[in-house]
Amino acid sequence: MLPLPPPPPAGMGFAMPMFRDWVPKGIQPWIYVLCVFGFQFSGGMYLGALEDIQGSTNFMIEDLMMLLYANLAGMAIYFPMLFRMKFRFTNQQLIIGSAIVVSVCNLVTIHTTFMPLLLVVCFIEGMAKLQGTFEHMSNIQLWITPRRDFAVFFPVLHIVLLTSIEGSAFLAAWFGYHFTWQMMHIFIVGFMCLIMTVQLVLCRPFCPMPQRLSLKGIDFPSGLLISLLMLVVCYICVYGDYKMWMDSRELRILVGVAILLTGVLIHRLLRVSNPYVDLKIFRLRNVLLIMVVVIVGEFLFGCEHTLEEILCAEVLKLEEHTKEELFLWALPGFYIGIAIDLLWLKVLKWKVWKLFAIGFGFILAYALLMYFTLDMGVNIEQFRLPIICRGAAYSILAATLMWSLDESVPDLEQFFMGLFVFNIFHMYLAGAAGYGIYTHWFSTFMNDDIARYGQQLTLTHINMQQFDFNAFMDSYMPSMMNVAIKQIYGIVIWISGIMTLLFMALDIPAVRTNIRKVPMWPVYGIEYLARLTGKKKRNLRKKKKIIVKRMVSVKKNI
Repeated sequence: MLPLPPPPPAGMGFAMPMFRDWVPKGIQPWIYVLCVFGFQFSGGMYLGALEDIQGSTNFMIEDLMMLLYANLAGMAIYFPMLFRMKFRFTNQQLIIGSAIVVSVCNLVTIHTTFMPLLLVVCFIEGMAKLQGTFEHMSNIQLWITPRRDFAVFFPVLHIVLLTSIEGSAFLAAWFGYHFTWQMMHIFIVGFMCLIMTVQLVLCRPFCPMPQRLSLKGIDFPSGLLISLLMLVVCYICVYGDYKMWMDSRELRILVGVAILLTGVLIHRLLRVSNPYVDLKIFRLRNVLLIMVVVIVGEFLFGCEHTLEEILCAEVLKLEEHTKEELFLWALPGFYIGIAIDLLWLKVLKWKVWKLFAIGFGFILAYALLMYFTLDMGVNIEQFRLPIICRGAAYSILAATLMWSLDESVPDLEQFFMGLFVFNIFHMYLAGAAGYGIYTHWFSTFMNDDIARYGQQLTLTHINMQQFDFNAFMDSYMPSMMNVAIKQIYGIVIWISGIMTLLFMALDIPAVRTNIRKVPMWPVYGIEYLARLTGKKKRNLRKKKKIIVKRMVSVKKNI
């Protein structure tokens, strides 16, 4: 095995020592950017291919949404691991290992319909996806922002992430339309092979820590408990409406299991010395308020995964690739939102809470436009503007909330724990709960609308000999769906409007407190190792003192 190249000296600017000397320095970061897109395009199941998967398998939409949220849960649970993995393995080991896992998971996905296995596979794929993304992005942070400003890094990071989300869905739909839905998985496997080739040919092993950090400090049992709890809660939320919620004996049992797991988990997190996530993080300045904003925001964004899917598939009867072409209009919204973020946080440096008001204002604009645009004879081009507003809202809130969290957490290791809690709600729990609530509202409103309008229909004299009942139902049911969707958007208008006015009215102090810089990982690794060594020495001295005291006590008793 080749020796690891030495880390750059303290104070050195951007460098990528993991690349071989003959690779031009100008293209090195761009190679990593390309690889990031490869990992972000990957997934367990792909949104753009849901209808095609349903058509060729026995999966319901709830099954596919469960697999989607399992993938997101895997990404969320892995955040506390990133810090230790960064200092335990070389970049080559982490990237190649992640690429292999993503490849295997994608191959398994297209060769089985066994739901429990797919849940595990999608969960693991989410972990590997995050690891590969982080390892690439962490090595080009100083290239993105030489001044080491998180107010620049997080918005730029979200350009990559959000572009990949829409690009992946569109590409999956394109493959499904021209070939089969399995081709997206084959494409990802090919991309992972390319990434592995890049690592083997252009790169060499590099670790920013002079001494490898042990993984013994990770509380794996707590991580396992959290994972089980996340999947149980996700199952309840996704299948709740289908199984009639608490009328289902299965869901009642799972609610009890969730409560039991929560109790055991909290007990363990409070007792162990190095918990998987330190619950004291909620006591930090503004963290709890940030989580509340995340929950409300993600709940409102649940419209995208529920109402828009129902609207396009059941009301407008759009084919999958046409729907994803329409959703690409979120990209201009993303870039508008990121531009507003950079202007507000970096240039103007205004209070971040007013920026939240702008984000919720875009959600309000999106819901209002959808409410007044919805109609049976609507042209799909009329949905472009509301989708742009949705994209702007998402990019503003996502990037700003992540920056706010970073500025509210005192050290980098705690920040990764904070990211875990943040993404539990941001990527997973609030979205899954939103899906369950929206589907429940939709079925409730629709059944009520059918009953009320149907009652009026029975009072109308109809000549059944000239009445085409089948044609009537073909238009009647979509129109009832349309009415139910409008009713839910009405609720979204009220909630987003209240949040917009609230943040406009409140004069909360700025979040920025510690102004932490983007880390120079080799420098931070050396500093962290020194702190860790000092802590171990102090603990050893304490243990020696305790042993001496006990020995003295024993002698006295003798």
